[in-house]
Amino acid sequence: EVSEDTDSVKQFSSELIVEAVVRCIRVIDPGLGSGLPTSLPPGMSARFRVGMSLAQACQDVGYKGEIGYQTFLYSNEPEIRSLLMFLVEKLPRESAEASDQPTGKSVVLQRAIAAAIKAQLAVPWLPPNCRLPLHGETQSPGASHSFHVQPLSLPHCSKGPGRKQLKEVKEYQRDFLPPVTAQPSHHASVVASILEQHTAELSAAQEWDNEWNSQGLLSRLTPQEYRSRKRTRLRKRIQEQLRSAALPSPESAFGGPRSASDLSELLQAFRGSAPSDHVLTKGTHFTHTQKFTFTQEAPPVTSSVPAGHQSESDIQLRQQEELASFQQQFQQLCSDVDQLAADMKHMSVTNTQVLDELKQRELGNADKEEKLQMKKKTIDLLPDADNNVLKLQTLVEASAKRVVSLASQWEKHRAPLIDEHRRLKEICSNQDLESSRKLSEIKSLHDKIRVSTEEAKKKEDMYKQLVTELENLPQDASRSAYTQRILEIVSNIKKQKEEITKILSDTKELQKEINSLTGKLDRTFAVTDELVFKDAKKDESVRKAYKYLAALHENCNQLIQTIEDTGTILREIRDLEEQV
Repeated sequence: EVSEDTDSVKQFSSELIVEAVVRCIRVIDPGLGSGLPTSLPPGMSARFRVGMSLAQACQDVGYKGEIGYQTFLYSNEPEIRSLLMFLVEKLPRESAEASDQPTGKSVVLQRAIAAAIKAQLAVPWLPPNCRLPLHGETQSPGASHSFHVQPLSLPHCSKGPGRKQLKEVKEYQRDFLPPVTAQPSHHASVVASILEQHTAELSAAQEWDNEWNSQGLLSRLTPQEYRSRKRTRLRKRIQEQLRSAALPSPESAFGGPRSASDLSELLQAFRGSAPSDHVLTKGTHFTHTQKFTFTQEAPPVTSSVPAGHQSESDIQLRQQEELASFQQQFQQLCSDVDQLAADMKHMSVTNTQVLDELKQRELGNADKEEKLQMKKKTIDLLPDADNNVLKLQTLVEASAKRVVSLASQWEKHRAPLIDEHRRLKEICSNQDLESSRKLSEIKSLHDKIRVSTEEAKKKEDMYKQLVTELENLPQDASRSAYTQRILEIVSNIKKQKEEITKILSDTKELQKEINSLTGKLDRTFAVTDELVFKDAKKDESVRKAYKYLAALHENCNQLIQTIEDTGTILREIRDLEEQV
């Protein structure tokens, strides 16, 4: 808000300028202005960053003038005025949007429906029991229904290779499939089901378009191949998930009866078998031990004491004692299970460490054995050292010659292989460039198709509008009136054509006259310049006259050029005025 004492832009403060610019940018481009603050922070470095971000945002909006952080921190009246005028011109105008919209019966009806829906949405909803008689105009008198959705079977036009199947589907849809309004069990669910069905189809189509434009085109596959590959990957992933769910986890052997029961339920759901009581499970050593312990330590259920000699208090006391003993046994078993689980974890860690140490020792033993074999062979060669040294030298020389020959052979084979590698690499690079070019062409074609579709929709709307206007025109217009109007237009066109031809002929004559005068002027100046230049060498006054002549000629040329530029500018101004 601007105070009443502010009379000009010069009196604007930095905070007011920043707030005005940010609010304008948020209206012009909400995504760009959402991250900009409306006030300056106290720190100087933070102010500098905010000024730089505002300058960048103004340039992104389209401002071409000089702008920087100093424009907002150390404001200048002309720069702020031009910036605010640019932002005000960039603000969206509702009148321009309304003028661009087509007019017609359907458009007027759609606008009326939209206005009615907007007005109803603006009114707060009240429950039927809370409505008063004065709410009868704004609240619907009908009963409210819950948004209950039921699946619908809609006929779709699909072109498949199987004609027989397509024919059967058509017969089913024609003879047996009920209409959409009769498929839901309740009539109140028809609208909700149709909206949900169409929303799901539209969402699936949009998701497929986004996925195909982002990933499908890069895969260089056809849509059918891409769908089949995606379906195969999904099946493999489901199989892997089922396998991982069916495998028993390490914790289920000693402390996870919950996961085992969940797995049994999962397998029963897939097999459709009996309840978990009839499933035969393979027990571990711990489960057998636990079962045996429970069997041994289970107290007798029946009592040998006659019921007649027992009072009710004795029975309750005995039951409490049995319950306490059972709880103590259960806690003891739980502690034993926890202790066993900790021992098993410790043993598994110890076992892993021992296995790693064993592997390291085996590797060390292998190295030591190789060194031992080498030393043993060396000791065996010591008794006949001279002969063995000569043999080793002979072997080394033979090995060196063999290495040289292998190197020469490798060089012979290496050159054609390198050439082939370079050729294949060049072919691959060319193919990559070609595929990239084709991919860009495909994207451009998609864009053209989208633009063409939008243009077709606009032209269709324009066609409907023109048909509506044609229907609204009076039908009693006579043919002679249209013929007379056409003849008048043709006669006007002929007159304009004659005038244009006359103007062109006059322009040509003037151009010829200008060309002849220009040539005559150039020739006259050349002769005069030559005569005066000869006399200027002898007489001082003639030399001054020569200088005046040259200056006069240059000024005349500048005057002619200025006149031509003025004519060009006036013609451009006239063209611009006609365009506006």
